Amino acid sequence: MSTIRNTLFFIWEVSKIVIIALLIVIPIRYFVFQPFFVKGQSMEPNFHNNDYLIIDELSYRFTEPERGDVIVFRYPNNPSQRYIKRIIGLPGEIIEIDNKGVKIFDDSQYWALDETVYLPEDSIIKGSLKINLDNNEYFVLGDNRAATWRGTVPEKNIVGKVLVRVLPFAAFASY
Repeated sequence: MSTIRNTLFFIWEVSKIVIIALLIVIPIRYFVFQPFFVKGQSMEPNFHNNDYLIIDELSYRFTEPERGDVIVFRYPNNPSQRYIKRIIGLPGEIIEIDNKGVKIFDDSQYWALDETVYLPEDSIIKGSLKINLDNNEYFVLGDNRAATWRGTVPEKNIVGKVLVRVLPFAAFASY
């Protein structure tokens, strides 16, 4: 009789631990941090195919996205797909791209965007583009400028920003 009682007590204790763990982990996983695997070469040289990242979904509820942030977003033409890109243009700005680089126009001033912090100096941008951003749009580019989708992303499509690269372990870094 005591063996059955001990077994039931053990099962009850293990069940409580599992339930408490799930009550903690599930909300964090779905509302605060989210895993993301990089697919493709659009963010090279900074992120590579199959890098495992943790996305911070909470920060942008309290602060606005900033130029240079690496974000994950739902692709505007197919919201079931998630993309990773870098924010280049902020709401209300005019972005102009040519083979010399990126220019930002804001009110009455403009400047060339300095991306040497995260891109090699010899990065090439192919094609030209001039775009006016609405008050709820961001302009994004991949770090691999020669082979990437570029375009506008509505603020509502932003999932979060890259918090940390977990895998590969050799490249572990926070952002």
